[in-house]
Amino acid sequence: MQTPQILIVEDEHVTRNTLKSIFEAEGYVVYEANDGNEMHQQLSTHTVNLVIMDINLPGKNGLLLARELREKGDTALMFLTGRDNEVDKILGLEIGADDYITKPFNPRELTIRARNLLTRAMNQSLPQEERKTVERYQFNGWTLEINSRALVSPSGDSFKLPRSEFRALLHFCENPGKIQTRADLLKKMTGRELKPHDRTVDVTIRRIRKHFESIADGPEIISTIHGEGYRFCGDLETL
Repeated sequence: MQTPQILIVEDEHVTRNTLKSIFEAEGYVVYEANDGNEMHQQLSTHTVNLVIMDINLPGKNGLLLARELREKGDTALMFLTGRDNEVDKILGLEIGADDYITKPFNPRELTIRARNLLTRAMNQSLPQEERKTVERYQFNGWTLEINSRALVSPSGDSFKLPRSEFRALLHFCENPGKIQTRADLLKKMTGRELKPHDRTVDVTIRRIRKHFESIADGPEIISTIHGEGYRFCGDLETL
Protein backbone atom coordinates (compact mmCIF):
# COMPACT_ATOMS: atom_id res chain seq x y z
CA MET A 1 0.00 0.00 0.00
CA GLN A 2 1.23 3.50 -0.80
CA THR A 3 2.39 5.88 1.93
CA PRO A 4 -0.71 7.55 3.41
CA GLN A 5 -1.04 11.27 2.75
CA ILE A 6 -2.86 13.43 5.28
CA LEU A 7 -4.09 17.01 5.07
CA ILE A 8 -4.44 18.92 8.35
CA VAL A 9 -6.83 21.88 8.18
CA GLU A 10 -6.23 23.83 11.37
CA ASP A 11 -5.71 27.57 11.91
CA GLU A 12 -4.06 27.23 15.34
CA HIS A 13 -0.32 27.09 14.61
CA VAL A 14 0.78 25.13 17.69
CA THR A 15 -1.93 22.49 17.25
CA ARG A 16 -1.15 22.14 13.56
CA ASN A 17 2.56 21.62 14.26
CA THR A 18 1.74 19.08 16.97
CA LEU A 19 -0.47 17.09 14.60
CA LYS A 20 2.15 17.27 11.86
CA SER A 21 4.79 15.86 14.21
CA ILE A 22 2.48 13.07 15.41
CA PHE A 23 1.64 11.83 11.93
CA GLU A 24 5.11 12.28 10.45
CA ALA A 25 6.35 10.07 13.29
CA GLU A 26 3.89 7.43 11.98
CA GLY A 27 5.58 7.63 8.57
CA TYR A 28 2.80 9.57 6.81
CA VAL A 29 3.16 12.43 4.36
CA VAL A 30 1.53 15.48 5.95
CA TYR A 31 0.23 18.63 4.24
CA GLU A 32 -1.12 21.69 6.03
CA ALA A 33 -3.85 24.26 5.46
CA ASN A 34 -4.90 27.26 7.53
CA ASP A 35 -8.39 27.67 6.01
CA GLY A 36 -10.72 26.52 3.26
CA ASN A 37 -8.88 28.24 0.43
CA GLU A 38 -5.61 26.55 1.37
CA MET A 39 -7.44 23.24 1.80
CA HIS A 40 -8.74 23.33 -1.76
CA GLN A 41 -5.30 24.34 -3.06
CA GLN A 42 -3.68 21.37 -1.35
CA LEU A 43 -6.37 18.98 -2.56
CA SER A 44 -5.92 20.18 -6.14
CA THR A 45 -2.16 19.62 -5.91
CA HIS A 46 -1.85 16.39 -3.92
CA THR A 47 -3.57 13.02 -3.64
CA VAL A 48 -4.87 13.15 -0.08
CA ASN A 49 -6.17 10.03 1.67
CA LEU A 50 -7.43 11.64 4.88
CA VAL A 51 -8.44 15.18 5.85
CA ILE A 52 -8.28 16.05 9.55
CA MET A 53 -10.14 19.31 10.06
CA ASP A 54 -11.16 21.71 12.80
CA ILE A 55 -14.66 23.23 12.74
CA ASN A 56 -13.68 26.71 13.97
CA LEU A 57 -11.75 28.12 11.01
CA PRO A 58 -11.35 31.61 9.52
CA GLY A 59 -13.76 32.23 6.65
CA LYS A 60 -15.88 29.15 5.97
CA ASN A 61 -16.16 26.87 8.98
CA GLY A 62 -15.38 23.17 8.92
CA LEU A 63 -18.99 22.09 8.51
CA LEU A 64 -19.35 24.11 5.30
CA LEU A 65 -16.00 22.86 4.03
CA ALA A 66 -17.06 19.27 4.76
CA ARG A 67 -20.08 19.74 2.50
CA GLU A 68 -17.80 21.02 -0.27
CA LEU A 69 -15.44 18.11 0.27
CA ARG A 70 -18.26 15.59 -0.02
CA GLU A 71 -19.56 17.24 -3.22
CA LYS A 72 -16.19 16.67 -4.88
CA GLY A 73 -15.38 13.17 -3.71
CA ASP A 74 -15.23 10.58 -0.96
CA THR A 75 -11.94 11.44 0.76
CA ALA A 76 -11.88 10.17 4.34
CA LEU A 77 -12.68 12.99 6.77
CA MET A 78 -12.12 13.34 10.50
CA PHE A 79 -13.18 16.34 12.57
CA LEU A 80 -10.77 17.26 15.36
CA THR A 81 -12.32 20.15 17.21
CA GLY A 82 -12.95 21.82 20.52
CA ARG A 83 -16.71 21.90 19.83
CA ASP A 84 -17.93 19.05 21.98
CA ASN A 85 -21.71 19.50 21.96
CA GLU A 86 -23.85 16.69 20.58
CA VAL A 87 -25.54 18.89 17.95
CA ASP A 88 -22.23 19.69 16.22
CA LYS A 89 -21.14 16.06 16.46
CA ILE A 90 -24.33 14.68 14.94
CA LEU A 91 -24.36 17.36 12.24
CA GLY A 92 -20.74 16.63 11.36
CA LEU A 93 -21.41 12.92 11.00
CA GLU A 94 -24.59 13.56 9.00
CA ILE A 95 -22.65 15.76 6.56
CA GLY A 96 -20.36 12.83 5.93
CA ALA A 97 -17.47 12.91 8.40
CA ASP A 98 -16.10 9.46 9.14
CA ASP A 99 -15.09 10.33 12.68
CA TYR A 100 -15.34 13.15 15.23
CA ILE A 101 -12.80 13.70 18.00
CA THR A 102 -12.86 16.52 20.52
CA LYS A 103 -9.93 18.46 21.96
CA PRO A 104 -7.99 17.90 24.09
CA PHE A 105 -7.22 14.58 22.45
CA ASN A 106 -5.18 11.50 23.27
CA PRO A 107 -2.42 11.19 20.61
CA ARG A 108 -2.52 7.39 20.73
CA GLU A 109 -6.28 7.26 20.21
CA LEU A 110 -5.99 9.80 17.40
CA THR A 111 -3.36 7.79 15.51
CA ILE A 112 -5.32 4.54 15.93
CA ARG A 113 -8.51 6.08 14.60
CA ALA A 114 -6.65 7.73 11.72
CA ARG A 115 -4.90 4.47 10.83
CA ASN A 116 -8.19 2.60 10.82
CA LEU A 117 -9.78 5.19 8.54
CA LEU A 118 -6.79 5.10 6.19
CA THR A 119 -6.80 1.29 6.00
CA ARG A 120 -10.44 1.27 4.92
CA ALA A 121 -10.26 4.30 2.63
CA MET A 122 -7.10 3.29 0.79
CA ASN A 123 -8.25 -0.30 0.27
CA GLN A 124 -11.62 0.83 -1.08
CA SER A 125 -9.93 3.24 -3.50
CA LEU A 126 -8.19 0.37 -5.30
CA PRO A 127 -9.77 -1.42 -8.29
CA GLN A 128 -11.66 -4.53 -7.14
CA GLU A 129 -9.04 -6.90 -8.57
CA GLU A 130 -6.25 -5.12 -6.68
CA ARG A 131 -7.93 -5.01 -3.29
CA LYS A 132 -6.21 -6.97 -0.58
CA THR A 133 -7.80 -10.31 0.24
CA VAL A 134 -7.90 -10.47 4.01
CA GLU A 135 -7.54 -13.83 5.75
CA ARG A 136 -7.47 -12.50 9.30
CA TYR A 137 -7.67 -9.30 11.28
CA GLN A 138 -5.45 -8.60 14.28
CA PHE A 139 -6.17 -6.01 16.94
CA ASN A 140 -4.84 -5.48 20.46
CA GLY A 141 -3.40 -9.00 20.56
CA TRP A 142 -6.62 -10.64 19.35
CA THR A 143 -7.03 -12.34 15.95
CA LEU A 144 -10.25 -12.83 13.98
CA GLU A 145 -9.76 -15.77 11.59
CA ILE A 146 -12.00 -15.37 8.55
CA ASN A 147 -12.04 -18.93 7.22
CA SER A 148 -12.51 -20.72 10.55
CA ARG A 149 -14.80 -18.02 12.02
CA ALA A 150 -12.68 -18.09 15.17
CA LEU A 151 -11.63 -15.38 17.60
CA VAL A 152 -8.19 -16.11 19.06
CA SER A 153 -7.17 -14.46 22.33
CA PRO A 154 -3.70 -12.98 23.00
CA SER A 155 -2.91 -16.11 25.05
CA GLY A 156 -3.84 -18.40 22.14
CA ASP A 157 -7.29 -19.56 23.24
CA SER A 158 -9.62 -19.99 20.26
CA PHE A 159 -13.37 -19.36 20.35
CA LYS A 160 -15.59 -20.48 17.47
CA LEU A 161 -18.03 -17.60 17.13
CA PRO A 162 -21.73 -18.05 16.42
CA ARG A 163 -22.71 -16.72 13.01
CA SER A 164 -24.24 -13.47 14.30
CA GLU A 165 -21.23 -12.61 16.49
CA PHE A 166 -18.79 -13.38 13.68
CA ARG A 167 -20.69 -11.29 11.15
CA ALA A 168 -20.92 -8.36 13.56
CA LEU A 169 -17.23 -8.46 14.47
CA LEU A 170 -16.20 -8.89 10.83
CA HIS A 171 -18.30 -5.86 9.87
CA PHE A 172 -16.58 -3.82 12.58
CA CYS A 173 -13.15 -4.88 11.31
CA GLU A 174 -14.08 -4.04 7.73
CA ASN A 175 -15.25 -0.58 8.81
CA PRO A 176 -12.81 0.45 11.57
CA GLY A 177 -13.47 3.69 13.36
CA LYS A 178 -16.85 4.25 11.72
CA ILE A 179 -20.03 4.41 13.78
CA GLN A 180 -22.34 1.49 13.03
CA THR A 181 -26.02 1.90 13.79
CA ARG A 182 -28.03 -0.95 15.23
CA ALA A 183 -29.96 -1.13 11.96
CA ASP A 184 -26.73 -1.52 9.96
CA LEU A 185 -25.42 -4.21 12.28
CA LEU A 186 -28.66 -6.19 12.36
CA LYS A 187 -28.82 -6.13 8.56
CA LYS A 188 -25.27 -7.51 8.35
CA MET A 189 -25.87 -10.09 11.06
CA THR A 190 -29.26 -11.47 10.06
CA GLY A 191 -30.49 -9.72 6.92
CA ARG A 192 -33.47 -8.42 8.91
CA GLU A 193 -34.68 -4.84 9.27
CA LEU A 194 -34.54 -3.34 12.74
CA LYS A 195 -37.89 -3.16 14.55
CA PRO A 196 -38.81 -1.27 17.73
CA HIS A 197 -37.62 -2.91 20.95
CA ASP A 198 -35.40 -5.40 19.05
CA ARG A 199 -32.38 -5.99 21.33
CA THR A 200 -30.62 -8.58 19.13
CA VAL A 201 -27.71 -6.28 18.36
CA ASP A 202 -27.17 -5.22 21.98
CA VAL A 203 -27.18 -8.84 23.16
CA THR A 204 -24.70 -9.82 20.45
CA ILE A 205 -22.35 -6.95 21.30
CA ARG A 206 -22.54 -7.91 24.97
CA ARG A 207 -21.49 -11.47 24.12
CA ILE A 208 -18.57 -10.28 21.98
CA ARG A 209 -17.41 -7.94 24.74
CA LYS A 210 -17.34 -10.83 27.23
CA HIS A 211 -14.43 -12.33 25.26
CA PHE A 212 -12.49 -9.07 25.43
CA GLU A 213 -13.31 -8.58 29.11
CA SER A 214 -11.51 -11.83 29.92
CA ILE A 215 -8.32 -9.72 29.86
CA ALA A 216 -8.24 -7.45 32.87
CA ASP A 217 -7.65 -3.73 32.20
CA GLY A 218 -7.65 -4.25 28.46
CA PRO A 219 -8.53 -1.30 26.20
CA GLU A 220 -12.10 -0.78 25.04
CA ILE A 221 -12.43 -2.39 21.61
CA ILE A 222 -16.12 -1.81 20.87
CA SER A 223 -17.42 1.47 22.27
CA THR A 224 -21.03 2.52 22.68
CA ILE A 225 -21.93 5.79 20.95
CA HIS A 226 -25.04 6.83 22.85
CA GLY A 227 -28.02 7.52 20.63
CA GLU A 228 -26.17 6.34 17.51
CA GLY A 229 -24.78 2.82 17.79
CA TYR A 230 -21.33 1.28 18.21
CA ARG A 231 -17.78 1.93 17.01
CA PHE A 232 -14.80 -0.42 16.65
CA CYS A 233 -11.79 1.18 18.40
CA GLY A 234 -9.25 -1.63 18.12
CA ASP A 235 -5.70 -1.07 16.87
CA LEU A 236 -6.27 -2.94 13.63
CA GLU A 237 -3.95 -4.83 11.28
CA THR A 238 -4.90 -6.97 8.27
CA LEU A 239 -3.05 -10.12 7.18
